[in-house]
Amino acid sequence: MRKLQFSPGGLNKFALLILLALVGVVFLSPISTPAQSAEGRHGAVATVSQIASQAGIDAMKKGGNAVDAAVAAALTLGVVNGFNSGLGGGCFILVRRANGEFLAIDGRETAPAAATRDMFLRKGKPDAQLSQIGALASGTPGALAAEELALKTCGRLSLKELLLSAANIAADGFVVDKHYAAVLKEEAPDLRKFESTRAIFLKPDGSACKAGEILKQPDLARTYRAIADEGTGWFYGGPFASATQTWMRENHGLMTVEDFRNYHAVLRQPISTDYRFRRPVPAARTSWKSLIFSQPETFTLLISPRWTEPISLPKP
Repeated sequence: MRKLQFSPGGLNKFALLILLALVGVVFLSPISTPAQSAEGRHGAVATVSQIASQAGIDAMKKGGNAVDAAVAAALTLGVVNGFNSGLGGGCFILVRRANGEFLAIDGRETAPAAATRDMFLRKGKPDAQLSQIGALASGTPGALAAEELALKTCGRLSLKELLLSAANIAADGFVVDKHYAAVLKEEAPDLRKFESTRAIFLKPDGSACKAGEILKQPDLARTYRAIADEGTGWFYGGPFASATQTWMRENHGLMTVEDFRNYHAVLRQPISTDYRFRRPVPAARTSWKSLIFSQPETFTLLISPRWTEPISLPKP
């Protein structure tokens, strides 16, 4: 096994970039991010939101396992982190069972059946806005189907219980933090284009919610509660799908009730690669992720024994 040397000719640029991507966080994070820690005897939950993380912890306290906690956190992120997560999107779920078996659930969005190669072209030229904003920008959502499959396959709690907990947060509201407020301000011009987003995220004068204010989402709460009461069929093929189809037709979209009915999350065998130990790789961009993990295998990585210490590298 070769020892890693940072010399002009000793390491090709590609391998160096891969190495920095892998271990850069080791010596950069302690310098740029204040140290924070949390302890738990039976499990831990980490998300971008304290509210969502707490939802996952609460699920475990009710007797749920890690999968229940992940779904609880995901549903809550759809409330408090809607610009990144939510029922309208998709996801991958990677589960490691107690026996060491890995399970992958593919819940990514799928294109409407009526989608075509040239749907984002106008007068022969691509219009990037069409793929990012509006009725043509959406795929058939898969997150809810994936979360339900994960619970049925590996969970202990019911989807209804987890949905109702998240619905309460949507109805009661949460305090908008600085990051969320900044996103709303940046996206306000696009949010103003649609009646529903104006009503939820903007004030009557058209300005966005500010940090420290309470954001309530009663429509989302009603949607969560309807799914909890009626089952996911209410969403995939029922009233929600019908309402979506109506809106799509009114706004030159393509998605139909049949697109919803034909959607199914898929159980997949995850592809694995070796990097000092066996590691499953999610389905997205599998080839290059496998390459990233395999490239440094032949090198000895210089990692500090303490996360709080920067790494000293030998001079060329």
